[in-house]
This record gives sequence, structure tokens and C-alpha cells, in this order.
Amino acid sequence: MSIKPLDERVLIKPTEPETRTASGIYLPEGAAEKPMTGTIVAMGPGKLNDDGSRTPLTLKKGDTVIYGKYAGSEVDIKGVEHKICRASELLGVIE
Repeated sequence: MSIKPLDERVLIKPTEPETRTASGIYLPEGAAEKPMTGTIVAMGPGKLNDDGSRTPLTLKKGDTVIYGKYAGSEVDIKGVEHKICRASELLGVIE
């Protein structure tokens, strides 16, 4: 199964949550915070304008992005958790 996002939406694979603190203490699974960064796996063609043209996205596949804690919708693809959200919900690109 593959998913192709529509319009200005992007499919993001979240980064793995940290399992250890900076001091080396292992965190239980329930205590780890959800990641707010991820890598763009797929993206739509861009926003559809009123005149029928499309505004292309400034992002590209493979970009590492930061998104809001409650942004987008979670989807499960072949047992791997992903997020689909609008490009406008993204907060920035990590370079």
C-alpha cells in the first residue's frame, strides 16, 4: 500500500522517540515524548488556486521538518506510523 497526498498535504515519517536521557537513564515507553520532527516521504502537487492553477510546494521529499504537537492525522502504513498534514501546519525545515 502506498499513499499519495492530495493538494498541499505532505506525508511525514516521524523520527524515533528518544529512549535515553542525556545522562544515560533509559526511559520507559510511556514516558517518552512524541517526536515533533520527521522526514517528508511523499507530497501532493501543491495548492489548487481558484483559477485552476497550482502553487507548488517549497518543500521536497527527504526534507526534515518540525510540526506542531497536534498537527495532522496519524496513519499506519505497513505497521509504521506516519503523519499526513497540510504544508501550512509545518513550522520549519531543519537544515
